[in-house]
Amino acid sequence: MPRLGEHGAGLLRQQTKALVRWHGPVLENRDPEPLHQMRVSMRRLRTTLDQVGPALVLPKLVTPERVAKPLRRLGMARDLDVLGQRLEQDLLPQLSKAEARQLKPVLKQLRRERELAHGAVVATLQSSAYLALVAQLQRWLKEPQFSAWGESAADGWVWELQLPALGELFLHPGWLVEELGDQGEAIHGLRIAIKRVRYGLEAIGPMAGRSTRRWIDRFKAAQDLLGELNDGEVLRRAIDSQIPQGLDAAMPELQALLDQQRQELWQQWRHQVRSLNTSSQRRSLLKALLADQGRLQRMGWWRRWWPASSGRTSAA
Repeated sequence: MPRLGEHGAGLLRQQTKALVRWHGPVLENRDPEPLHQMRVSMRRLRTTLDQVGPALVLPKLVTPERVAKPLRRLGMARDLDVLGQRLEQDLLPQLSKAEARQLKPVLKQLRRERELAHGAVVATLQSSAYLALVAQLQRWLKEPQFSAWGESAADGWVWELQLPALGELFLHPGWLVEELGDQGEAIHGLRIAIKRVRYGLEAIGPMAGRSTRRWIDRFKAAQDLLGELNDGEVLRRAIDSQIPQGLDAAMPELQALLDQQRQELWQQWRHQVRSLNTSSQRRSLLKALLADQGRLQRMGWWRRWWPASSGRTSAA
């Protein structure tokens, strides 16, 4: 059975390779997909450092806090990509020509902000702080060092590693919001908590059983739904700020369309709340993780997933 440190190092290796792979295409800015992929990889990197960090003896620069700044820069640019795509591809085709013309200044402003955001991304990815972070990760991966916890078998930590994020998720106040109103921040925070749990469960990799994988799919669906809801709210505010008369007075068609989408998404979310965060559902997730752990401790199929490590040293 692989050790917990080996599992963590394997995750960091995947994520570091992805950061290096997407670095050039993100700087070139020819397509929005590399930016999205790099952002996802950086989120997974931060999740791994949060989750498995105590099992690893890492360089001083390799911390979740050091990952946070470049992640924010990527996030700002990616959010503007999503807003622009939603406005042009989803909403504009459904509007009259008169209202579509009124959106031209909004689209122009979004493109301007996207250019500024890309400039910030370039500055961050070319900064000495970011390059040092990646370089230290690459050096560490050549000779990874583990703590005493990192020397223990990975199958002994399948569910324990999930507990901090699960506790934060299921106790989040966003679950208690029954009417959206001005509670957008609470719902956005809940989406972030769901995403963190999803990435944490995906990090189990081949240790995850069928029931756990179903939970991953459920969390992804919830995350996507809340993401659409949040994008609609952000887009509504962005358009309203660019129109002197206000969105409701100047563009009633768009206002009605946004209201309809908001209501539909909110009703879908309220249905998911009733099927996700209940006592029985929380227990079912815990049982799935415990079953994964017990199954791994009885079986040897994991050997084909983790080759024997080499060049590994340990540290207390």
